[in-house]
Amino acid sequence: MSNLVPIADALADAEVFTDGDWIESKDQDPDGDVRLAQLADIGDGVWIDKSARFLTSEKAKQLRCTYLEPGDLLVARMPDPLGRCCVFPGDPMPCVTVVDVCVIRPNQQKIDNRYLMQVINSPHGRQGIARHMTGTTRQRVSRKNLGKVQIPLPPLAEQKQIAGILGAADALRAKRRESLAQLGTLLQSTFLDIFGDPVTNPMGWDDSVNLGEVADIISGLTKGRKLNGQTTREVPYLAVVNVQDRHLVLDPLKRIQATESEIQRYRLKNSDLLMTEGGDPDKLGRGTLWRDDVDECIHQNHVFRVRLHDDGLEPVFLNWLVGSERGKRYFFRQAKQTTGIATINLSQLRKFPLLRPSLDLQRRFAAIVESVEQQKAHQRAHLAELDALFASLQQRVFNGGFAA
Repeated sequence: MSNLVPIADALADAEVFTDGDWIESKDQDPDGDVRLAQLADIGDGVWIDKSARFLTSEKAKQLRCTYLEPGDLLVARMPDPLGRCCVFPGDPMPCVTVVDVCVIRPNQQKIDNRYLMQVINSPHGRQGIARHMTGTTRQRVSRKNLGKVQIPLPPLAEQKQIAGILGAADALRAKRRESLAQLGTLLQSTFLDIFGDPVTNPMGWDDSVNLGEVADIISGLTKGRKLNGQTTREVPYLAVVNVQDRHLVLDPLKRIQATESEIQRYRLKNSDLLMTEGGDPDKLGRGTLWRDDVDECIHQNHVFRVRLHDDGLEPVFLNWLVGSERGKRYFFRQAKQTTGIATINLSQLRKFPLLRPSLDLQRRFAAIVESVEQQKAHQRAHLAELDALFASLQQRVFNGGFAA
């Protein structure tokens, strides 16, 4: 597929190829009758339907807004990822979008919108966009520069065929992701069914004990400390980015030089609860259990290690309790917040007020979690296979490459 053309040329006769509208906070109205689609609504090939911003039709008319139509392509001119594109499916309300979103309504006699979405979202498309992005701390791609990215443009019938093949493969991936999400929802519902609302504690579980009374809690190793010539060796090193909400991300996993005493002090053990010191306010309480995933792994100072020494608490239950609405509310109230970042300290973590249901119930929940996690691991493995298949299909249909 060697027929490459700039996106701007391909869209020379498009009905719409424009940026969204400059709509400031003062222009918005929570009771407005026009929805304002935002960057958060635009997924990688999928409409997320997340935002809840509005303005009045009078204000939209005053600002000369461009109304979206079902089938329009929306391209995010800011990360993440930069240049992600989806098809707007329509909305019960009239919709407009923000200036950092590019709106494309191609000539349907020349370009299939789903083909164009696939080619923009392909690895080669992303590479072309990356070559034309600007900014370092705030990367973006202008509509003019987006128009410079060259794409293969076969005849319309072939575009539709390619879009159909990739769309079918993508739909399989979407179903697998939905299955994973449903398993997560199942666990959340199971937690509430067994233990009740952890905020109101309707079952009257003992809440007289704080976390620090039943666990040893420490922060980890500080980078850049002075070693003063001490003998060290390299070991794996768990950072904040590795600790997510009830799961670990071990790729990449950094390594660090540490002394034997440091390795012994900070070495993780099975069932240690790992919690991050801070981040986005809505992610406070984020943590997961260590399952001896890597030998001799230690943790950094911005990751707390919670090691239970009380047989009356099950680590899996504790992980879900601190990450529940009870935990989120407690940490949000206690956290120090600056410029959108919230942090907690050791003292605040030690004072977290526990709930202590019967150990039998905790163990029953832990067994359910283990069973569901096994299913999720199977689903993730299948999703990885589908991702590899999709990437292979993209390579085959767009093997002509992209010019700068």
